[in-house]
Amino acid sequence: MFRFNEGLKVYLHREPVDFRMEINGLSILVEQAMSLNPMASVLYVFGTRGRDRIKILGWQSNGFWLMLKRLGSDRFVWPNEAEVVTLSVKQLHWLIEGILIWP
Repeated sequence: MFRFNEGLKVYLHREPVDFRMEINGLSILVEQAMSLNPMASVLYVFGTRGRDRIKILGWQSNGFWLMLKRLGSDRFVWPNEAEVVTLSVKQLHWLIEGILIWP
């Protein structure tokens, strides 16, 4: 199982994505739009326009995995800064829990 170790890098794609995209589409987005390696041992976080769902893409030694979280009535808090945002694992947990991490 992929573990969210404290030293793990997390990249957040700020622009909303079409959630019909699955692993192949998201890995191409990582490579082309984010200029990052989709098979690196990091996490990539994507959100919808409504910010009610996020997908987390990760690579583990022999393949990709994809995690999805959908909120019932709340919205994920998203940054308004650079195109690609780097988070710590602790900040990722805060994002998933809906805690405000950007002013």
